[in-house]
Amino acid sequence: MKNLLNLFTLSLLIALFGACQVKTTRETTLERELKRSETPVPEWSKNAVIYEVNVRQYTEAGTFKAFEAHLPRLKELGVDILWFMPIHPIGEENRKGTLGSYYSVKNYKAVNPEFGTMDDFKQLVAKCHQMGFKVLIDWVANHTAWDNAWMTNHPEWYAKDSTDNFYGPFDWSDVAQLDYDNQEMRAAMTDALKFWVQECNIDGYRCDVAGMVPVDFWENTRTSLETIKPVYMLAEDEEKKELLNKAFNANYGWSFHHLLNEIAKEEEPASEIPAYYAALDTLYPQGVYPMQFTSNHDENSWNSTAIERLGDGTKTFAALTFTVPGLPLIYTGQEAGLNKRLEFFEKDQVDWTDLSLTPLYQHLATLKEDNKALWNGTAGGDIEFMTTNAPENALCFQREKDGNEVIAIFNLSNKSVSLSGADKLKGTYKDYFTHRTVTFPLRGELMQPWEFVICLKE
Repeated sequence: MKNLLNLFTLSLLIALFGACQVKTTRETTLERELKRSETPVPEWSKNAVIYEVNVRQYTEAGTFKAFEAHLPRLKELGVDILWFMPIHPIGEENRKGTLGSYYSVKNYKAVNPEFGTMDDFKQLVAKCHQMGFKVLIDWVANHTAWDNAWMTNHPEWYAKDSTDNFYGPFDWSDVAQLDYDNQEMRAAMTDALKFWVQECNIDGYRCDVAGMVPVDFWENTRTSLETIKPVYMLAEDEEKKELLNKAFNANYGWSFHHLLNEIAKEEEPASEIPAYYAALDTLYPQGVYPMQFTSNHDENSWNSTAIERLGDGTKTFAALTFTVPGLPLIYTGQEAGLNKRLEFFEKDQVDWTDLSLTPLYQHLATLKEDNKALWNGTAGGDIEFMTTNAPENALCFQREKDGNEVIAIFNLSNKSVSLSGADKLKGTYKDYFTHRTVTFPLRGELMQPWEFVICLKE
């Protein structure tokens, strides 16, 4: 669903924490140990990169079988988790557009016939597992299509307004709001979530508008799912941090995403990024983290492409999402330089003829996989920002874990910067991309517009 982040969240975080100094790794860890998340963590998620699959727009056929042909390419890309946008049948009553919204679910235990059959999906999951991928599917727990069988068979499972009529949240006229005060409905929803893990062996869920569903439902359901197999849960939410205590492994880094857009437009300085991470240290339980991204289905369809928003900084900001703490996301077509706003309710196939950005994402995925400092949650290292002479335009930070060290330098501006500082760092390092030697402390390191350097110990 479209981004529901309250637009003042980022400005509030900056107001609260903009004046804070970034803590040292030791201080940060000691504080966060006091509020460690109890959410189970599957071992395979520790260094994962996630990829969002838009089945409808992926191929001309728009089917599971047609998508399978792309699995070898995605394996070479270096992604680990494939998140499929909702695969369920789409409601016809009050449908938007010709094909309707993925998020108007007509049947929680069936697949969209446009994509294929249940057996086709099971075969796809098995193929993904055979190739080393994990599979998440998108889940819409807050509302259903108006012609979902639940509406006919169990109207008491739905919320009503002051005039005793069913309704959809916000302006989502193609869906009807469920009532989580009804315990039978909760049980049916949990049963449906268990169905896909039991029957199709999926590995978890990305949960749509998770913050609109009660926290205790998610916590109880996560416990039920864990009795079947270890799963991974991603919440489309940023504000309700209690979702991360026992239910979800990650949420959305909407604030960081918006901050990157503002830096690209010269509306905010690079110095706000350390403030953002200082806020995260106080707001997130230890062990959980945001998913970081430059695009996703909502951003692409409803706002603009990453290239439209980030311009010449597109590659730079992509690299940043892979090196800061958090789960990096690649959206369908980004590796092909997608510069088109895909239709949401109609067929609008991705053009795969130009894969020019694929090498960048391959290198970034390998960088993350091979360097423990960049891993997710407590498996990876905290971030420590270094003081330089150009905090408004440039960023320098270090991450370290169990002897593995990564230092990143980013010029987040369209101006050349002669960078000095990072006096805490000593020695020579090798740039991961160019293999040239970089010496710390920095003494007039010339950074071209939007240039980034990822340094590994020689």
